[in-house]
Amino acid sequence: MPTITGPTRGKTKMPKFYRDGLPITPDKFVDQLMRLKRGSISRRDFLGLTGLGVATAVMARELGIMPTPAFAAENLGDRMSIATWPNYHDPQTFENFKADTGVAVEVNVFGSNEEMLAKLQAGGSGWSLFVPTNYTISTYKKLGIIEALDMAKLGNFDGKSEDARFTAEGTIDGTIYAVPKNWGTTGFAVNTKKLSKPMSSWKEFWDTAMAEGDGRTMVHDYQLTTIGNALKYYGYSFNSLKQDELAKAEELLLKVKPHLFAVSSDYQPGMRAGDAWMTMCWTNDGAQLHRDIPEIAYVLGKEGGEIWTDFYAIPKDAPNKPAGYALLNYLMNPKVAVKEHLANGAPSTDARVNALLPKEVLDNPILYPAADLLKPLEFGAAATLTDPGRAELMARFKSA
Repeated sequence: MPTITGPTRGKTKMPKFYRDGLPITPDKFVDQLMRLKRGSISRRDFLGLTGLGVATAVMARELGIMPTPAFAAENLGDRMSIATWPNYHDPQTFENFKADTGVAVEVNVFGSNEEMLAKLQAGGSGWSLFVPTNYTISTYKKLGIIEALDMAKLGNFDGKSEDARFTAEGTIDGTIYAVPKNWGTTGFAVNTKKLSKPMSSWKEFWDTAMAEGDGRTMVHDYQLTTIGNALKYYGYSFNSLKQDELAKAEELLLKVKPHLFAVSSDYQPGMRAGDAWMTMCWTNDGAQLHRDIPEIAYVLGKEGGEIWTDFYAIPKDAPNKPAGYALLNYLMNPKVAVKEHLANGAPSTDARVNALLPKEVLDNPILYPAADLLKPLEFGAAATLTDPGRAELMARFKSA
């Protein structure tokens, strides 16, 4: 096993590293380190060439080349997969992670939690990390397809800095199964140059879709929000499972369907191209669209709708759990997370991240709406994920 002599901390001396009993000179060590940083060698090659091996834990803390000391003796492999949502990450984050660890990240994009659930239940998803929404976590735990997180491997997570309003559903019976990524709302985006009449309600959204917005409106390919916001037309709960209320929502959806441009959760391309003028929309997309096309406004229906938290979690059958934990810990670093939030436009649950965000972001009413707009919003209810009535309604709507 390689040995390390000399101080492991301090600014005046560098530790001596040995491979096969022979010292590695500082110049050679730095040369290999720079090759690792440039991505010209993998993490595994770096460990072999420098003779660090399991002793990397000591140097990792000094150089920041590993996600956490807990992974020093683990083989992260050279690739992993994450399942997430459209337009939800800064691609540079994954490039930086690869440069630091040698692990390439494959990104799988999904438009609904039902899709994620079905993929995990089928087995062999191939994901080592995924991004479920708050209301789904209890179902994943009940089905035994989600990992109880080993918090010793997540040194960058600080529960004390998290806003408790958005984080509770990641913990079940005192055990943490998921840690927060960000929170947000579900409203609608409207191109005010194309549809100039002010709108402030879901009733106006649906009525406009059948009038001035005919052929130019999009809704999510996701039963929770599409059915939920149809229910709001009548003042019903976003999470209703009542047959008579769902029947009214279905009546509206079938009436609207011929007037829609598309049913898709990836609606930014249509809005950016001008093919769609109005769409059901999540906070982060609303912020991105308004940032790039100022005439696209983001509206929260005054009747209510959804407020949500998205989490990071690890499937029980994850094929590369060490890399899954390594990426998750990397994403929990506030300096990494703040770049994610600046890129994807969703508000943070972490006070450490908020402290790093520019004032104009914290003052953005799309990201941090006034309290009176948030008050009528509802978190999704766990029962909606597997309710057959809502699933069958959505299937009939999509096939109509």
